[in-house]
Amino acid sequence: MILVTGGAGYIGSHTVHQLHDQREEVLVLDDLSAGHRWAVPTGVELVVGDMGDTRLVREILSIHPIDSVIHFAAHTSVEESVLDPIKYYRNNFVGSLQLIESCLQHQVKHFIFSSTCAVYGNPVKNPITEDVPANPLSPYGKSKFMTESLLGDVRSNAMRSVILRYFNVAGARVSAGLGQATPGATQLIKVACEVACGKREKLFVFGTDYPTSDGTCIRDYIHVEDLANAHLLTLKYLRDGGRSDLFNCGYGKGYSVSDVIKTVGKVSGLDFQIEYKSRRPGDTVAIWADPTKIVQTLGWRPKYDNLEVICKTSLEWERMFRQDDFSIRPEIPIKGSK
Repeated sequence: MILVTGGAGYIGSHTVHQLHDQREEVLVLDDLSAGHRWAVPTGVELVVGDMGDTRLVREILSIHPIDSVIHFAAHTSVEESVLDPIKYYRNNFVGSLQLIESCLQHQVKHFIFSSTCAVYGNPVKNPITEDVPANPLSPYGKSKFMTESLLGDVRSNAMRSVILRYFNVAGARVSAGLGQATPGATQLIKVACEVACGKREKLFVFGTDYPTSDGTCIRDYIHVEDLANAHLLTLKYLRDGGRSDLFNCGYGKGYSVSDVIKTVGKVSGLDFQIEYKSRRPGDTVAIWADPTKIVQTLGWRPKYDNLEVICKTSLEWERMFRQDDFSIRPEIPIKGSK
């Protein structure tokens, strides 16, 4: 059985749906601070709670035959982490430490950690391979790298772990009524599509004086469905005896903020209001992945490696998504809980 922390959130729910489609037995633990009950597939048990709640986690691990954990639960805003670093260290690192300690005590065999390319900071070269030294610029990136370091220190044959360093995730699984639904989300493609749909008045661009071809930041955008599939392949890899490792999750190409805005304009057929502002602290200038390792080791074959496809599915999701229109599932308590 697989425990998925943060499995009602954006990336977590897409992964849970793919696991459920493969008839895997899954249990979701999510405090619903950024996730949604409706995002969890019917038939998958949802426990509403904090992954840092040691008593609750140990109860789950005692009651259920959990042999694998996929850990998504985290705060994810670079900007917010600069303003409130304690929140990020407490949740992303301390909470993860408590979760990992419980997993070790209950002899969980496999642990997959949701990390980020933010651990690299401003790389000296692109594309980035996994052996590039970490140099995170924000508390968000630092808190993730601290958890990576912890996993490196406790790795053993008893619990093997894989770290997946995500690049910029976007897109939606529109056919299943699933997409990015986090209130106040800051991801560029999500926000641009909200502006195109009239949900936000304008799009803010932070910095036009970066040392790039058009002065805006460059990122590697990966479709959420391809990223979710990487987790299924990682789980198979560990079950087949694969050693502890880390992999970049990106397509190996970079697009500027201006490129993304033009693409959203193209797929929507709309122009929208843009306001240019100064740089934000913690933002990386340009970063994109070298995905060779995950392709060769896990046999990962992306299906949605196209910026227009990513933007189009994001836009379709925004056009259909209204929070009030989505049904709210009743909370399902943990079996045996008091």
